[in-house]
Amino acid sequence: GQMLGFAAQELGHECRFLDPGANPPAAAAGTTVRADYADSAAVAALAAVCDVVTYEFENVPVDVLRAVEADCPVFPPPAALAHAQDRVTEKRLFERLDIPLAPYHPVQERADLDDAVASLGYPLVLKTRRFGYDGKGQAVIRDAAEADSAWAELGGRPLVAEAWVPFECEVSIIGTRSRDGDTVCWPLTENRHADGILRTSIAPAGVTGLEETARDYMDRLLRELDYVGVLALELFVSGGNLLANEFAPRVHNSGHWTIEGSTCSQFSNHVRAITGDALGRADCRGFAGMLNLIGQIPDGVREPADPRVRVHDYGKAPRPGRKLGHVTVVTDDAAARDALLGHYGRIVTESAP
Repeated sequence: GQMLGFAAQELGHECRFLDPGANPPAAAAGTTVRADYADSAAVAALAAVCDVVTYEFENVPVDVLRAVEADCPVFPPPAALAHAQDRVTEKRLFERLDIPLAPYHPVQERADLDDAVASLGYPLVLKTRRFGYDGKGQAVIRDAAEADSAWAELGGRPLVAEAWVPFECEVSIIGTRSRDGDTVCWPLTENRHADGILRTSIAPAGVTGLEETARDYMDRLLRELDYVGVLALELFVSGGNLLANEFAPRVHNSGHWTIEGSTCSQFSNHVRAITGDALGRADCRGFAGMLNLIGQIPDGVREPADPRVRVHDYGKAPRPGRKLGHVTVVTDDAAARDALLGHYGRIVTESAP
């Protein structure tokens, strides 16, 4: 939200934010109203003084957004958010659009999990259908004992079991669609995770021959959803093919590198799209990388002397597992980019409590 606000300011727009937190980072970029995302009256009051409403968080109730879109445009469209909020609905959308994905099995009762094991085999991943991010709300199941423990932890709510994908790497394609239907996509980005949390992203990705396929899948989603704004599609690279994991109807962590590393950032293009402006180009300015700063921002990272490095501090209070900021590097070659990411990654690792 903060980065969207800064991008909007650069384009001459004023932002107002709704956030339940006491000291939201977005307050640095505009007036902030403290209220819950489910507070329909607060959202309606916000919409009443805005020309367009957008969101950067999947857990905003769809019905709250639908209630205000008759009086104020809401982008991305709430229907897209509804698909993203339920993993089974999302997977059925992929199937309808012929976007390949791993086999899956909806799980409501304990017997459904046994059926999923019989159908998908071990290992598999059990996830909540709604909510959950950064590795939360999911468990890997490798045998019957882990099936029992996963059910004890996650059972009693709608779930989905997914076949384990033996992937070579994870990538994302991020695209924007304007109100007029124009689209641009950033280069395929390679993402590396640890403990379910994104740690680093590099662009362009170190894989070849998959860019056109990823852009085709993105185009199918944008058109089907009559989308406006930025959308991110996460994919597994497996056996030289792409399998859809999930999509996010918003600006995305794996696209933070675009602030310095692209002709036009994902934040700027999102604002351009929802306000009806022409989209900017999404070319790489070189070889870009992003390192998440999680739980703390070490002193050795805060003031880089290298002009190829930029540190973004979101102004959040430190907390284990919380994304407090990110480092962006942009270089003339991949080796230099990777060396810089490795250097700052080691500082972060060595400073960890």
